[in-house]
Amino acid sequence: MSDVELAEVESFALDHTKVLAPYVRLIGVEHGPKGDAISNFDVRLVQPNAGEIPTAGLHTIEHTLAALLRTRFDGLIDFSPFGCRTGFHLIAWGEPGVETVAAAVKSSLQDLVDRIAWDDVPGTEAVSCGNYRDHSLHSAKEWSKQVLDQGISLDPFDRSRLA
Repeated sequence: MSDVELAEVESFALDHTKVLAPYVRLIGVEHGPKGDAISNFDVRLVQPNAGEIPTAGLHTIEHTLAALLRTRFDGLIDFSPFGCRTGFHLIAWGEPGVETVAAAVKSSLQDLVDRIAWDDVPGTEAVSCGNYRDHSLHSAKEWSKQVLDQGISLDPFDRSRLA
């Protein structure tokens, strides 16, 4: 091992073999120098190390939910995919509860499945996306249906409390 100093990252300390996806989990809350709170959530859609959402579907879920979630609660800063393609970081101002975030994710996924057409997906042209050719609404809808069929847990280790 080298002598490079690395900070501990909470998400890498999580035992990915014990979580039960889909779920929404509060990773943590950071407070700025003026007391501002920023909350970081793990929105896990696929069981880690058991599968992953193909990039085109994940990309379309990202773009669509980034827009839909902003209509469901105030303070969304970012909705970004994990590199492992099993879910997303959701970053928000303040301290919204897991229940609030899970309900917003669930209703957004339901809209993606039921109401979103290709023309509704934001950022699918070269001027608005850095990889505009890598989208699939079909894949996004299929993966979203799977998540909704399983239900979104409010606890990463216990599926008895669903949103």
